[in-house]
Amino acid sequence: MKICRAPGVLITYALGSCVGICIYDPVLRLAGLIHIMLPNIYKNQREQNILKYADSGIPEMIRKMEAFGAARSRLIAKIAGGAKMFEVAGGNSSLNNIGARNVESVRQVLRKERIPILKEDVGSNYARTLSFDASTGDAIVKSFGKGEIKL
Repeated sequence: MKICRAPGVLITYALGSCVGICIYDPVLRLAGLIHIMLPNIYKNQREQNILKYADSGIPEMIRKMEAFGAARSRLIAKIAGGAKMFEVAGGNSSLNNIGARNVESVRQVLRKERIPILKEDVGSNYARTLSFDASTGDAIVKSFGKGEIKL
């Protein structure tokens, strides 16, 4: 998770089943980007890095952005990733669809936090690189063989 002001650019690589969440305050031109790996942190888990999980990492990034002056009422989000990278034997394993579970958890957390998702590039079966420009609020998704998408 990183936060920057304009003219900074944030970037995360190798978004397979992981999801990159861009949150932006357009007035301050304050950008936050978090790369989550799993949907939920378990309450009895002694995990040191709460930023790996959608349900704990996103609220923490929002809290830090507010500490830098962001107003919750102005925040918007863009998301990318959540691919189904591998087929797991048996087909019904919870690991088989972790990308979709990550995307659903991200959507739930952002809905709970009252932050609208303006654009997204999620799902399918390929990895993505996500960059986020604090000057413009533009998110650029690059994928091998797929080209570039502006969110």
